[in-house]
Amino acid sequence: MSDAADEHVVHEAVGPALTGPEAAGALGVGVNSLLVLGVIPVLLGALVDEHRLTDPDIGLVVMIEVLSMGVATALAGALARPRRLKTIGAVLTIALAAIDFATAQTSGSGVFAMRGVAGAIEGLMLWITVAMIARTATPERWAGVFFVAQTLAQLLLALALAVWIMPKWGADGGFIAIAVCAVAALPAALIGPSRLADLNPGEAVAGPPPFRGWIALIGTLIYVSGGGAVGAYLQPIAHEAGLDAGVARTALWVSLAAQVAGSAAATAMAGRIRWFTVFLIATTTSLVVWWLFALRMPAWLFVTANASVGLAGLFLAPFLVPMTIEADPSRRAAVQSGAAQLVGGALGPLLASRVVGDRDVHGALWLGAGLALSGLAVVAWLHYTHDRREEAPT
Repeated sequence: MSDAADEHVVHEAVGPALTGPEAAGALGVGVNSLLVLGVIPVLLGALVDEHRLTDPDIGLVVMIEVLSMGVATALAGALARPRRLKTIGAVLTIALAAIDFATAQTSGSGVFAMRGVAGAIEGLMLWITVAMIARTATPERWAGVFFVAQTLAQLLLALALAVWIMPKWGADGGFIAIAVCAVAALPAALIGPSRLADLNPGEAVAGPPPFRGWIALIGTLIYVSGGGAVGAYLQPIAHEAGLDAGVARTALWVSLAAQVAGSAAATAMAGRIRWFTVFLIATTTSLVVWWLFALRMPAWLFVTANASVGLAGLFLAPFLVPMTIEADPSRRAAVQSGAAQLVGGALGPLLASRVVGDRDVHGALWLGAGLALSGLAVVAWLHYTHDRREEAPT
């Protein structure tokens, strides 16, 4: 009994337990897949400064990459059985590095094409991680561990970009750095699990979630799109506040540091706080910060405000999975939660690109607030109708 307990550190609600290296490998593949999202505002902002993109292009490029990522994750979750994961992860990792390197050689429409292909590869890599987390007995804890690792990696990269790489080599240096990081993460794919259990014994594919599961995914998509609408325009928002690109880069890496703290706090509090309480805290923080972003402000306040919304957002992120499981105990919707978050992250910048111009991007702030409140309304309905269903006599 004790030997088995030592051997397995990740207790699965569906399927056998995983060893420590297998769990770390599965999480590492996902960290690699999402690394670019932590620094994409400054990468695309640099392309604008180098006249290789326009301000409205920022939202469209983010939309294309994140949407293709979300679609790939969703299709894999619905249609693919988690088999031969080591081989799949390794091939995808090498392909991602090649695309990241190729992006450094492009501008204009070439950036759109490269990031669209990158998103599809990243989405398939993320599916491996989400499939593992959705099968665990405490998904919010393992989602928290994933977000801590992901955000810490993004923080280290953002620091390197801000202090050393981009001041010397610009956007090209940033994309080449992403490619090098992808190659360095190849061992994670090779030590991860070879396969995961089906959600139901003998099933060929995961299958669609029930009605309430779909509503949970829609609520997730709408809510996350609010943050995506604002986050994609961090550097132009800083410029309109009277601040330069250096402040935006500083705000990004400080926010990532705060996100590490938020993810760690979520991991520590898993099982001790209700997910809906976290939604209320995070939404209030975001609305206050986005109101501040509409004002001219000193650099320290901009950096502090962005750090606050980053901490709140990553404190919330792991609780999206238990919210979905509460709505759909079969966990079919939970497997699709990552895809819903990605599609929301794509929808927000797309919508924002329709309400911003080269000289005024404040429309993204009001759009983000409206989307966040709408998403909160959806998940509130799920939460309170769930409580009534539980209390109703059988």
